[in-house]
Amino acid sequence: MLIGVPKEIKNNEYRVGLTPAGVRELAGHGHQVMIQNNAAHGIGLDNENYTAVGAEIVDNAEEIFSRAEMIVKVKEPQPGECRMLREGQTLFTYLHLAPDPEQTKLLIQSGTTAIAYETVTDDHGGLPLLRPMSEVAGRMSIQAGAHALERHKGGNGTLIGGVPGVSPGKVVVIGGGVVGVNAARMALGLGADVVVMERSQDKLVELDELFGQRMKTLVSPADSIEDQITRADLVVGAVLIPGAAAPKLVRRDQLPMMKRGSVVVDVAIDQGGCFETSKPTTHQDPTYVVDGVVHYCVANMPGAVARTSTFALTNATLPYVVRLAGLGTQKALQEDEHLRAGLNVHRGQVTYEAVARDLNYDYVSPEQAFGG
Repeated sequence: MLIGVPKEIKNNEYRVGLTPAGVRELAGHGHQVMIQNNAAHGIGLDNENYTAVGAEIVDNAEEIFSRAEMIVKVKEPQPGECRMLREGQTLFTYLHLAPDPEQTKLLIQSGTTAIAYETVTDDHGGLPLLRPMSEVAGRMSIQAGAHALERHKGGNGTLIGGVPGVSPGKVVVIGGGVVGVNAARMALGLGADVVVMERSQDKLVELDELFGQRMKTLVSPADSIEDQITRADLVVGAVLIPGAAAPKLVRRDQLPMMKRGSVVVDVAIDQGGCFETSKPTTHQDPTYVVDGVVHYCVANMPGAVARTSTFALTNATLPYVVRLAGLGTQKALQEDEHLRAGLNVHRGQVTYEAVARDLNYDYVSPEQAFGG
């Protein structure tokens, strides 16, 4: 199979869909790989690193999209990229379609087969291709939040860890999944007073066993969330419903109850965000203020640590790329139920139920889409 890796064009996005090690692996299985010129330059990998293992360097994205049978990316295709996709081609990347009707419409119009990293599953009910970036984003949420709390950034001037004789900052994490666990670990490491809110009793027990008395855990009904955010210096939104739009857990009318200069970091912004006042921002302009509360809502947080993120992501995605290339997309999806769970759009049909529901499309199961 001929696989194409374009350079990412989202704002301040330096990750890349394949590393030289991935190219070597694919070449060893008899596949060809095209990499756009300087696609990985931002993480210290040059064209020579790729040509040394058999990749072809291509000057522009148009050639990659026109020739490749499968496009491997990191972030969702931007409108111009969507318009270069075509029927019979496979797109393998993060999509986050539920809060993005424009991208969904363009993918439907393209006729492409679009497989989303974030909805591929595993035998344990996990999301193995979302997990590495959730780990990065969870850890970064505390780093970004601590920075936003600095007074010159609009925050209330609280040092997360405090100092002797001065209380540490209070961090509230809403959601106890992969993002939440990693955010809590970082916040505890800095010496913060940490509360994690989670609706699953099993997850609360797991968190208690993991962190013990160092951290408080609470169930997360609406009244408890309201009570905790009014005391917090930093609130991290870490709630995920796979493939679906994130629930709005903090309303606009609750912001005036929060401390002036407190910070919210909405890690769920890729899925629309879990604060009613969230809107996507960029690394170039990461924050804005609503009712005295600083909002950090960067939609590609792991892109700021692009080298670490690229290697973490491609370690997870490469086996799936090899499988898709080796078997062909249709056979790979038919044989692997977990990979099939990643199918979101196929030849003009929406094949992921949560996306169809949230965006008011008819849902066609992957089995129906390929069976017909």
